[in-house]
Amino acid sequence: MRMVDLIAKKRDGGVLSKTEIDFIIEGYTKGEIPDYQLSAWAMAVYFKGMTSEEVANLTMAMTLSGDTVDLSPIEGVKVDKHSTGGVGDTTTIILAPLVAAAGIPVAKMSGRGLGHTGGTIDKLEAIPGFHVELSAEEFIHNVNEFKIAVIGQSGNLTPADKKLYGLRDVTATVDSIPLIASSIMSKKIAAGADAIVLDVKTGAGAFMKSLDEARALASAMVDIGRELGRHTVAIISDMSQPLGYAVGNSLEIKEAIDTLRGEGPEDLTRLVLTLGAHMVVLGGKAESFEEGYQLLEELIHSGKALEVLKQFVVAQGGTAEVIDDPEKLPQAPYQVHVTAPVDGYIHAIQAEEIGVAAMQLGAGRPTKESSIDLAVGVVLTKKVGHSVRQGETIAILHANQEDVAAIAQKIERAFVIQSDACEESALIYDIIQ
Repeated sequence: MRMVDLIAKKRDGGVLSKTEIDFIIEGYTKGEIPDYQLSAWAMAVYFKGMTSEEVANLTMAMTLSGDTVDLSPIEGVKVDKHSTGGVGDTTTIILAPLVAAAGIPVAKMSGRGLGHTGGTIDKLEAIPGFHVELSAEEFIHNVNEFKIAVIGQSGNLTPADKKLYGLRDVTATVDSIPLIASSIMSKKIAAGADAIVLDVKTGAGAFMKSLDEARALASAMVDIGRELGRHTVAIISDMSQPLGYAVGNSLEIKEAIDTLRGEGPEDLTRLVLTLGAHMVVLGGKAESFEEGYQLLEELIHSGKALEVLKQFVVAQGGTAEVIDDPEKLPQAPYQVHVTAPVDGYIHAIQAEEIGVAAMQLGAGRPTKESSIDLAVGVVLTKKVGHSVRQGETIAILHANQEDVAAIAQKIERAFVIQSDACEESALIYDIIQ
């Protein structure tokens, strides 16, 4: 078998067999197939696409290229959740204890962030003492005991995906649905998931800018799950404006605590309950979406979900006092108010610009080597559809320095204010299963 023949086959629209895909991924992982040939193959895939069977075979080949996590010692159906990312996306920190409170084991491997804010791991580390370095035995014990544990990703999980992603990033083949879908799903399957709930973002602040692109990606990932025997549900949700109000690590932890108290933003709460209800159904704790949704609402109102969050934090070395008093989270020394320049109604909030502003404050990493300031970020006070008066606060910058005028101007420009009233943005566009 020769790589040049497989490049030509895909270039001409042919369908690659499992054996051929295994040959490509194994050869590339071992360094036997050079970057220039894999680049040519990735570009052929970009233009010619792949069948669902091809994508499933590619996913499994990448899954098996490195370590896989055996979650069989954990009792129950292990349901994982993945978000395609966005600005102010705090869902995992709320969902994990909430779903665990329903009796669904949450054995989560999460990463650090590169971009707007930290990843789930960075955000959790805003809780004093919290650590993600658990042995395999501690990880399994915590999930069986408390139904929840979160650790950092293994260094040798899906090495083929890491290598291929780096190549796609410099060869203009990132925006390939088969390659994106197999990349995401290979990590979920390698991490031991029995079932998967996907939050696929769309809009100006998302990777998939259009609804059609988001539907195509969601459908591809659900197809992979079906082909590989994992129940998979995809929710397509809005990221044309930040989710919730907080953008920044400790700020998002506070918002997560508020949400588990039943006092969180309406959009964030509704999305969490929607994702969680599907997780509860897949985990066998509810017969229907509606039953699952009601169960999770009850777990918030009863305080049980918040109690599970405390148990989780303590089990991983964190200080539970911050759950009762979020003011003990890292605090930025300066709060700078951004005000509306005119009267009117907010028609749009450019999520990506808010994210970039948070990163400039120090909440995210421009490069992998950058450090994060866990205290800084942006808290919105208005959302799309809200009315504002000139001079009214629309956002508050939490900063580590007093002079943030340029960043404040960026935030102000991110708000599109017009004189006519407008409706609030849609939150959930579609559910694919």
